Amino acid sequence: MTTTKPKKSLGQNFLRDIAVLDKIIESANLSVADFVIEVGPGEGVLTERLMKRAKKVVAIEIDKDLALRLDSRLRGNDKVEIINADILEINLPELIEAKTRQCLVSTDINNYPYKVIANIPYYITSPIIRLFLETKYPPTEMLLMVQKEVAERICAKAGKLSILALSVQYYATPELLFTVPKTAFFPVPEVDSAIIRITRNSNQETVNNEQEKKKFFKIVKAGFSAKRKTLVNNLSSSLQLEKAIIEEELKQIGISPNQRAQELQLEDWKSLSKSL
Repeated sequence: MTTTKPKKSLGQNFLRDIAVLDKIIESANLSVADFVIEVGPGEGVLTERLMKRAKKVVAIEIDKDLALRLDSRLRGNDKVEIINADILEINLPELIEAKTRQCLVSTDINNYPYKVIANIPYYITSPIIRLFLETKYPPTEMLLMVQKEVAERICAKAGKLSILALSVQYYATPELLFTVPKTAFFPVPEVDSAIIRITRNSNQETVNNEQEKKKFFKIVKAGFSAKRKTLVNNLSSSLQLEKAIIEEELKQIGISPNQRAQELQLEDWKSLSKSL
């Protein structure tokens, strides 16, 4: 494999540590029946390992030069397809429908099972995660390389929750699997990384209810509107409701008005969004 000159504008840092690559593959628990979408294959070191384990790999690469090089190297292998596109601009439901029909046999036309495995550009981590969690056909599982600090925020528990954590945990269960030192990449980035697994929740009824979803995130954003203020102050100010009304609703669901947003659990936010 020839050395590739990374493009800073695309946040490119190429994983070169073989042990880390092998650990990612082991964590993916792939079978010969799996359909995998890889975002940002780069030099293709992970792509080549994925195609040996899965039934089909569709790798989406925004860098035209890298996509052409990878396509040329893997051309002729029907287990992999390279698409030169921006994942944030692609018609994801259309892609999922087309590719799963090509490589999978399913009796349920509304079921399009696939996994996402990727070393995603860190500057668009949140948009990519949201894209897959909120799409018409969310993946059964995502295995992602992200910045270590971001991984810890996504997997945080009550007491350290953030809007990012709730945005993921509303749809799925995140798990921090292992950390990856910055020396595993070329060029060496400024931060360490981590591999997280995001497993889609089995019950998608509430998630698919657009009205409930919109209300949930409206309440969450209101609750986090000012970090140093108490929950009751934030909700009252953002929702333009009397403090007495907010306090009463909080007490009804067992939440102290003096608590702060990060201290609540996911279920507290769900209850709150239904009561206000």
